[in-house]
Amino acid sequence: MLANDIGPEIDTAAGRIEEKLVAIRRDIHAHPETGFDTIRTSALVADQLKAAGIDVVSGVGRTGVVGTIETGRPGPTVLLRADMDALPIHEMTGLDFASTVDGKMHACGHDLHTATLIGVGILLRDLAPRLNGTVRLMFQPAEETSESGARAMIEDGVLDGVDVALGFHNQPDEDVGTFSYIPGISNGSSDEFSILVRGRSGHAARPHLAADPIIAAATLVLQLQTIVSREVDPMHPAVLTIGGISGGMAENIIPDTVRLIGTVRTQLPANRDLIEDAIRRQCDGISTSMNVRCDFTMVRGVPAMVHDEKVTTRTMQAIADHFGQGAIRRRDATLGAEDFALISERVPTFQLGVGSRLPGRDDKLHNSDYQPDERSIRNGVVGLTLAACSFLSSPQL
Repeated sequence: MLANDIGPEIDTAAGRIEEKLVAIRRDIHAHPETGFDTIRTSALVADQLKAAGIDVVSGVGRTGVVGTIETGRPGPTVLLRADMDALPIHEMTGLDFASTVDGKMHACGHDLHTATLIGVGILLRDLAPRLNGTVRLMFQPAEETSESGARAMIEDGVLDGVDVALGFHNQPDEDVGTFSYIPGISNGSSDEFSILVRGRSGHAARPHLAADPIIAAATLVLQLQTIVSREVDPMHPAVLTIGGISGGMAENIIPDTVRLIGTVRTQLPANRDLIEDAIRRQCDGISTSMNVRCDFTMVRGVPAMVHDEKVTTRTMQAIADHFGQGAIRRRDATLGAEDFALISERVPTFQLGVGSRLPGRDDKLHNSDYQPDERSIRNGVVGLTLAACSFLSSPQL
């Protein structure tokens, strides 16, 4: 069984493989792949896990990889997840290991995540004889796309038998060596909508003979903003954003159509329904008042992610016991979306924040000059390994 304080042993083991993990991260960074096209990255992950003696299944959720570590003793199944995909951004860092693929970049740190979880797998494989239960390592494609890699892997059974799921994300606004948490609801759901306003084209000098979809669309843009401000409880976080408007090709022609596209973010399922119904009602009203027709479609994306209180507390306590209470930060919830929320719908879940700020920089995620501190890899390995050991230290959770 585990010693009372296994932290120093885990810290030393993480230090031994840190250089290797940084090299893996840089290799992945130089060869970014987006969406489900993580062919090279998935193969690299599978090779690294197999070399560590971990059982591997590839092709889960199309291009996902699942590693399994059996301790040989009964106990919980703990899943740890890392996302592998990059973003469609042209890299501007000038780093020696910058992206070699034009228009693609690891601007969210998923290269850090992948290298970190490989390290966690290596350490837990060595610790397995002293643990109980099963470790499942989930390497996921397509976190940054509307077609969710988490959903695809869930459909292929990655959560079967899982008792607890741990995720993590690097945080460039927090110092290296710190870890953060958000209690309860941590972010927002994400739904996308499209409204095609159909009018009747005509000469710009004779608008009375046309039905102007541009005027109708402009009015609709303003009216849609009243949904959150006047229909959603002001104590409930929500936002409705129009992200695009297109229509018309010439100065002297009233077009037939204008298209609006946008997103709705909220934290409560009831508000997803309320806002969708309100958009539909606003479209009907504009159609009647301005003699146009609105074709409205909404695609439901991921729900809000909800952190399990017990899993959050136990994870952060394991980390605080090693790094000290001063390393722990509480973060505010956001309306950003994360498809790890699909896992939180099904099993007790927590996503850990790992500080990755590079000294002297003020980096933001999804930026073409994003440069996180690679020391966050080792810290992530230690923190997540400690958390996993906490759940696997006895036959029962």
